[in-house]
Amino acid sequence: MTTTPTPYVALEDGQKALPPPTYNSHSTKNKPPFCRCIFCFCIFLLFLILTLLLLAFYFYTVNHPQVPSYTVEDLEVKAFGSQPDFTFETQFLVTVKADNPNGNIGIIYGEDSSVNVLYDGTDVCSGKLPNFHQGPMNVTMMKVDLVGKSEFGSGLQEAYRKSSQIPLLVMVRAPVRIVVGEYTLREMKVFVNCLLVVDNLAPNKKLNIVSSNTTFEYEF
Repeated sequence: MTTTPTPYVALEDGQKALPPPTYNSHSTKNKPPFCRCIFCFCIFLLFLILTLLLLAFYFYTVNHPQVPSYTVEDLEVKAFGSQPDFTFETQFLVTVKADNPNGNIGIIYGEDSSVNVLYDGTDVCSGKLPNFHQGPMNVTMMKVDLVGKSEFGSGLQEAYRKSSQIPLLVMVRAPVRIVVGEYTLREMKVFVNCLLVVDNLAPNKKLNIVSSNTTFEYEF
């Protein structure tokens, strides 16, 4: 018959008790500092993403932003003819319509802008937009003087003499800043391309725009 061993051992006189066995602890206090840094970074990143999402939701809910529109409304020929130095002088007055339909958003047009008129890929004349602040719910007509000289044989003179439909490409590049209330956001670039077909290029004569097709892009 077997007997169950006693759960303890009696010590003789003068015998010392052994210390209890030690155990490995896996508490979070003993985690390496690198792991704690990664955990804190993930929490901060999650908080930042949620904050940006809430701000974007608030911005679109309150301001209802709309994309501004740009069109070439008029093109006036002020000079178009040969010069004594065997060059061809071109001077246009272009009217660009800028429509800002937003109620709480303004637009600041910067100084580093450009307006170019091209025929068959050749630059005919150029100029720049005015530097100004367009307020909310505003339509502005910008009149831009364009001046240029080209060599004989560029093709525009021949098209002027033989055709009643002359295609011209008006390219506009403008740096702008968006103003929301009292806050001005970072600068972005606006690119507007307007393909015009006009019936003549005679100076001081009424010019009719036969057709117009405008596209624009934004670059942040």
